[in-house]
Amino acid sequence: MTDGTWITLISVGVTCLFILGVPVFLVIAYWVIGCSFVLGLPLDNIGTALSDVFTDGFALLAMPLFILTGDLINRSGIARRLSDFAYSCLGWLRGGLAMASLAACGLFAAISGSNSATTATIGSMLHPEMVKGGYDERFSAATAAAGGTVGIIIPPSIIFIVYGFLMNLPISDLFVAGIIPGALMVLGMQFACWILCRINGWGHLIPLQLNRVLKTAFGAWLGFFAIGLVLWGIYTGKFSPTEAAGVTVGFCIIVGVICLPLHKFLGGKAEDRPHTEKTYRDMLVVQGFSITEIPSITMRSAQITGILAPLIAISVVMQQILSILGAQQFIGDFVTGMGGYYAVLFTAMIIVFVSGMVLESLPVTIILAPILAPIAHSIGVEPVQFAVIFLVGASIGFITPPYGLNLYVASGVTGVPYFRLLPFTVPYLVALISVWIIVALVPELSTFLLPNR
Repeated sequence: MTDGTWITLISVGVTCLFILGVPVFLVIAYWVIGCSFVLGLPLDNIGTALSDVFTDGFALLAMPLFILTGDLINRSGIARRLSDFAYSCLGWLRGGLAMASLAACGLFAAISGSNSATTATIGSMLHPEMVKGGYDERFSAATAAAGGTVGIIIPPSIIFIVYGFLMNLPISDLFVAGIIPGALMVLGMQFACWILCRINGWGHLIPLQLNRVLKTAFGAWLGFFAIGLVLWGIYTGKFSPTEAAGVTVGFCIIVGVICLPLHKFLGGKAEDRPHTEKTYRDMLVVQGFSITEIPSITMRSAQITGILAPLIAISVVMQQILSILGAQQFIGDFVTGMGGYYAVLFTAMIIVFVSGMVLESLPVTIILAPILAPIAHSIGVEPVQFAVIFLVGASIGFITPPYGLNLYVASGVTGVPYFRLLPFTVPYLVALISVWIIVALVPELSTFLLPNR
């Protein structure tokens, strides 16, 4: 048989493994090893590529640190305080609690940089509250899933780190470029949420009280400080994204360890009292955690990193093989053959969207970004802007079947079956796609905040 036949059989085989639920890392690894044998490539090339990624990828050090940050702020209670503040501001609107959960996702994303962590944390906290508040449980779970999409757009973002590493772009610029599009995604989903809740009459209204807003804002000051610390340091160039991740982890550990004894001194009342009964003294500290809990928190973060890092490394080898096979040239010719600026741009966006329906954002980025980014640049799309366009499209894949990672996460933390969530994701998909198109058509939304622009 010819090499092409062997590669086709290998591709069909690994596709079957993917459908059967084999982890993506193993699917890509099997394909890479099989194709290496067929093409006569030495297997030590795989080891060399993996070694280079782990030893030379300084920017990738930010990834495990931001994952750890998300776990620390969740365990310390900071995430709960941020969601309380969002509800105090939006609870007077129909669907206010659901809109607050979306705002809380945005605030949590501004510290953690992870879509799945955002969905799991906010979903586990606010889904029971939404159900008690009269919301449909399927809608509540779908809202948490949709809110998690901003986890990779609002800085800091793990996937922006990967994209910057692959495409040799300043990660700090990518972070800044994601601020406005991420905020628009939250606002777009909140508008869709408000319309749906008005139609169905979901949610109990609470009065807008300045005292309540001030209390919850005061209680969330540690979260606001962490967000400001990251954005200020990166935007001003005081430290790199990797250094920002280390600083944020250190801040969260200090806060968690110091706040635990203060929380115990208050007898736990800072977390257990209703908002109307909390004093400013109660709101001063969060729950915190002990030093002995840090190893278990770190281990959980390390497990997630252990899934992502090898996938990045093996995908680098996959890129090399795809280049040898001419896949990049084929896709490039197809996209550029569409014609003018908008035809090429929207064709690239459709490819990203369809790929996101069946793959997680990480392999989509690793496989397609090196192919589509140079094409976009050749037609005049600024590289940082295309990075935002690309990753906003990839993030929408988190709530599109058949993959829809956030839907699986939301189903797991809420107990609502996966397929029962799907109809309630449609309004959010419409909102996100609308924002995506606007971001693609208005470059200033991605580049306005960039330094020296």
